[in-house]
Amino acid sequence: MFSFFKKKASFDFDYSMLVTDMHSHLLPGIDDGAPDMSVSLQLIRGLAELGFKKFYTTPHIMWDMYPNTREDILVRIVELRNTVKENNINIDVNAAAEYYIDEHFRQLLDEKKPLLTIDKNMVLVEFSLASPPLELKEVLFEMQLQGYQPIIAHPERYLYLEHSKHFYDELKDFGCLFQLNLLSLGGFYGRAVQDFSQYLAKKEYYNLVGTDMHHLRHLQGLQDVKLYEGMQRILDSGTIRNANL
Repeated sequence: MFSFFKKKASFDFDYSMLVTDMHSHLLPGIDDGAPDMSVSLQLIRGLAELGFKKFYTTPHIMWDMYPNTREDILVRIVELRNTVKENNINIDVNAAAEYYIDEHFRQLLDEKKPLLTIDKNMVLVEFSLASPPLELKEVLFEMQLQGYQPIIAHPERYLYLEHSKHFYDELKDFGCLFQLNLLSLGGFYGRAVQDFSQYLAKKEYYNLVGTDMHHLRHLQGLQDVKLYEGMQRILDSGTIRNANL
């Protein structure tokens, strides 16, 4: 399935340079990602064959739609880790979450409940693709006060901010990290998202890269040759931290 990388000898790097995929939805049956364990294993095998050595699966915690809890995710990741080991797949399996900034997330912060983190203290957050949340900066500031490093998931997909690019400058000045969806570089989400990702890449605003993998179409999309030039430029910027996770 992945002989693409062997045949395209003109490309001198693959995803092994990233080492870690830090945004994916591979925990079975918990959100809009892998529906069951067999699909999880297919996607995880695909990641391993693409060169990844480690991944964080980051299921949605979006209370109106995916009311997942830290405790449930930690139980399920043990099951997935054991199954991966039983199937002799050589990849390091970890779990965090993709927190949607809503009232439930604010409540978790208010009650100082422990959040699921990537590495030591990084927390992946997202918000509406249609409009920005109220009091976003206040929420991000409270995260920082509690010792968390906010990561803004796929900022290139918030197209309503295309004409308010200063908002991204403010988020960077505020201390947020930005995570690129790798497929954005190849136009998987449309030309506008692709252009926006190139704009943020030229600003050297990206710090982390994830596949945001949900299903087999995403896995196939990672074989798109158009991803390579953009990915190489981003890696050359020296801002990407995946290999150190």
